[in-house]
Amino acid sequence: MPTAKLHHTIGVPVGDVQIGGGAPIVVQSMTLTDTANAEATAAQCIELAEAGSELVRVTVNTPAAAVAVPEIRRRMHDSGCRIPLIGDFHYNGHLLLSQYPGCAQALDKYRINPGNVGTGARRDEQFTTICKIARDGGKPVRIGVNGGSLNQDLVMAKMQENTDRHLGRTSEEIVNECMIISALESTALAIEAGLRPNQIVISCKVSSPGDLIAIYRNLASQTTQPLHLGLTEAGMGLKGQIWSAAAMGVLLEAGIGDTIRVSLTPRPGGDRRDEVYAACELLQSLGLRSFAPSITACPGCGRTTSTTFQELTERIQQYVRDMMPVWKKRHDGVEEMRVAVMGCVVNGPGESRAANIGISLPGTGEEPSCPVYIDGRHTTTLRGSYDELAEAFRELVDDYVVARYTEKRNGV
Repeated sequence: MPTAKLHHTIGVPVGDVQIGGGAPIVVQSMTLTDTANAEATAAQCIELAEAGSELVRVTVNTPAAAVAVPEIRRRMHDSGCRIPLIGDFHYNGHLLLSQYPGCAQALDKYRINPGNVGTGARRDEQFTTICKIARDGGKPVRIGVNGGSLNQDLVMAKMQENTDRHLGRTSEEIVNECMIISALESTALAIEAGLRPNQIVISCKVSSPGDLIAIYRNLASQTTQPLHLGLTEAGMGLKGQIWSAAAMGVLLEAGIGDTIRVSLTPRPGGDRRDEVYAACELLQSLGLRSFAPSITACPGCGRTTSTTFQELTERIQQYVRDMMPVWKKRHDGVEEMRVAVMGCVVNGPGESRAANIGISLPGTGEEPSCPVYIDGRHTTTLRGSYDELAEAFRELVDDYVVARYTEKRNGV
């Protein structure tokens, strides 16, 4: 698979995962549970990892949450889930990390927001406290600047400068500049506190795609620290996915970005894994990573008045998603498999032949038969009800995985 030329950054190890330094772009996510509930939080960490997240972050905002972190880590390890665990700190991180050393030790990385770690002289002191704990424990940090919690003293000073010097800059331009200044000054302060450059990741998150692109283009020209991409408060559902893809896709295509999170607002009772699936699909669509077999399906038209191909596509896509944790443990390369589920004779046979395995269903008025193509060759034709077609094609996909992809020794 082609790889984009990346903006050169320093490699930062986080547990067994490296961010930057030419490593593959890392997918990460964040739990939605109350961290104090160790059982529920560990379960969601495991779910996110199985969905494709390579780093998982948890809120550490109270003593109860800090106490729960080692138990969360233990539960993850007991289940065989070894992905790095990140602690997200605001306001009181210096106190929690100092007072609960078990929490500090159990975490693989700390996220610090320089905009709310304190004010005035206390800001630098409390920020430095966290950095020294990270230094002493050999832990990396992310200096995570957010537009919604930016240092207001810095913003007001820059606004006043703009007025006094008649610079004519917009408020958006000033805020964007302040984001970068905050990130770079905080990086310098972290290094002064004893952290090495290979312990620091930077992010500057805002909620506007255009501003995010402008900020990261500028930031990438001024630092070699690895960059965490994400559109903060991206929103819910389709809007959140499109806005995130529009912003991060431009940057990733330019080689900017070492780790990403798609920050989707979940629907009530929704699936937190959706943000992981979105991040994986984004990277896979750009040819930067492969996480799961891709499903090609036509959009439908007047030739496909039956819903059979839509239902079959949905069923096969869900089946592939459910099977990936199993297939990844057993077979090398299965994430690069291409599956086609097509709805009529116009493009069906062609797309099916181009896939590793594909099925072309009959359109309206066409003969009720479904040719199946494997590695470009017509191998069989399926007939029957929707349930019979789904089961038969699923079996063919299973057989193809076993026959085509090398089985790993001892399942690893």
